[in-house]
Amino acid sequence: MLFAGLILAFAVMRALHPAGFILAGRETEVALGTANTAILLTSSLTMAVAAEAARAELRRATLWGMGLTLALGAAFLAVKGFEWSSDLEKHLFPGDGFALAEPSAQIFFALYWIMTSLHAMHMLGGMTVVAWLGWQAWRRARPLRSPAFEAAALYWHLVDIVWIVLYPLLYLGGRAP
Repeated sequence: MLFAGLILAFAVMRALHPAGFILAGRETEVALGTANTAILLTSSLTMAVAAEAARAELRRATLWGMGLTLALGAAFLAVKGFEWSSDLEKHLFPGDGFALAEPSAQIFFALYWIMTSLHAMHMLGGMTVVAWLGWQAWRRARPLRSPAFEAAALYWHLVDIVWIVLYPLLYLGGRAP
């Protein structure tokens, strides 16, 4: 619901301020956004493998799938950190000293920062759950047939779907002819 409201706000603001949103969209790091999309799609695969392996009681495959999912989640956050650092160096944070002259570009970047940081917090939450379940599976403290593994996978996929919506909104919108 929170992301739906933010995406709706983005759509309304983009309709009201198309020039500023196109200008701002061109400033996003499309290569890093694309890399992060590939990382998250791959992490969905590894999380699905982990959940299916848990259902089949294949402990080693479960642990490998969860470990790879965590590594890919960390890679996503690292890439996002490099991107945010670049954005800050280019003065693309709303407020005094904002790099773009178009005032509505600040609205774009306000929504960009809110949505990407909120998404990163959801990633951290998902990584925490995956790490906890992986730890429990490694210690044999939780049965592999536990529905918790499937629930964690569903959450992970939801966070990935949110990114699949954010990616074209934030990275591709300013690049259309």
